[in-house]
Amino acid sequence: MPYRFDLGITHFDLANNYGHPYNGSAEENFGKILDRGMRAYRDELCISTKAGYDMWPGVYGDKNGCRKYLISSLDQSLKRMKLDYVDIFYHHVFDPNTPLEETALALDHIVKQGKALYVGISNYNKAQTQEIMGIFGELRTPFIVNQPSFSMLNRWVERDGLDEFCADNGIGLAVFSPLYQGLLTDRYLNGVPEDSRIGRGATWIANELDDKMLTKLRALNDLAQSRGQKLSQMAVAWLLNNKAVATVLVGASRPQQIIDNVGAIENLTFTKQELDECERILAM
Repeated sequence: MPYRFDLGITHFDLANNYGHPYNGSAEENFGKILDRGMRAYRDELCISTKAGYDMWPGVYGDKNGCRKYLISSLDQSLKRMKLDYVDIFYHHVFDPNTPLEETALALDHIVKQGKALYVGISNYNKAQTQEIMGIFGELRTPFIVNQPSFSMLNRWVERDGLDEFCADNGIGLAVFSPLYQGLLTDRYLNGVPEDSRIGRGATWIANELDDKMLTKLRALNDLAQSRGQKLSQMAVAWLLNNKAVATVLVGASRPQQIIDNVGAIENLTFTKQELDECERILAM
């Protein structure tokens, strides 16, 4: 019986410090998942990981972009996932204490070693992206993506001009936190469920869920329903309407949440009136 990825999802995004109860456990678990049948389809998967935040005790394992940390960290990540290479390796966060040329040269070296096919950056603003892109251009490094936080409720990417810059220069945005820690779903429209992130105290976003935010979320939900969508689906579709956004990264605590989010692709088109209404609501 031919194997198929039921929802068409082939991109799996990880990082060295993801997981609980210890850094690296997400990659270990992903390696186990690959062993349960998916490893045979490695060439159909896009697997990415990152390094940049604190990973292990000591000078070289702290938050940074130095050559030793990046190369050592990827070696560790590949062992945890039992892979020869990743498709994309990211520097996870801009490091003001390491020369950007050192970071870029390390990423370029990783590609030349065959341990990554492409490189990316994450949490870099427009100016930082432009600077490292210039170095990658000189090195002819296959730099393809920036991974920023971006959502209807977090629009720094637009204010910074990062999205326009990336669109103009052939760099994709792989957006994380597209549902703003779950606020852009229908979970909080009528109270805080005990098993939600806010209910468990597992997110910093609780302080933003006030009456003003609820009014905004309920108005957005009404608009989503008029489009035949859930609020979360409209939030994903709104991001994909931005020409710089190549993909949207979603996390989930239950399989149904993934199924719901994938449903966004059934209606990705917005009329001018709908976009204008989004702007009016978001300005409330």
